[in-house]
Amino acid sequence: MAWRFLFNPDLCLGCRSCEIACRNEFASQGSEQWRWLKEVSEISGEHYFLSLSCNHCENPECVRVCPQKTYRKRKDGIVLHDPRLCSGCRKCTYACPFHVPKYSLLTGRVDKCNLCSHRLDNGLPAACVAACPVNALGHLFPSEPDPIESCNSVLGFADVLITKPSIRFIRNIGNE
Repeated sequence: MAWRFLFNPDLCLGCRSCEIACRNEFASQGSEQWRWLKEVSEISGEHYFLSLSCNHCENPECVRVCPQKTYRKRKDGIVLHDPRLCSGCRKCTYACPFHVPKYSLLTGRVDKCNLCSHRLDNGLPAACVAACPVNALGHLFPSEPDPIESCNSVLGFADVLITKPSIRFIRNIGNE
C-alpha cells in the first residue's frame, strides 16, 4: 500500500486554497505550480472541480523515461524527483498523462509535487490537504484501505490504465 490522495469533487468549492497552500509551502524553492484546479462540466449539467497534482502512480512513466534517473519511488509509494540531477530534457513532462512534471524556464530543469513528504515524515498532513476548508481533499495512509465508495477515476481525469495513479475519488451524487 502507498500514500494516496483522496478527493471528493462534490465537496470542493473551487476556492483554490489547496493551490495557494502548495505554492506557499514551496515558494522559497521558486517552484512551479504543483497543484491546480480543473473545472469539469458534464453533459448532464453537473459542474465540479478537480484538485490535481502528482498522483504518485503505481507505474510512474516519469520514472521509466528519465535518462538521468532523477526520479525514485519510496517504499511508501511517494515518487520523488531530484531537480539537481535533472538535465531539463523534458521527457518526463511529455510521458506523464497527467501533465505533472513542470519545466522551469528560470532553472532549466523539471520538478514536481513530492506529496509534502517532509511533512508526512513528521506526522503532518500535506500542505494542500491541511488547507482545504471543507475536507474535499485528504490523503490515505499506506496502511489504510481505500474507502468502499471510492473509485480510481472520474470524468475529466486522464487515463489511468498504464500508470495506475494512487489518487482515489469519492462522488456523493446519487447517494443522498
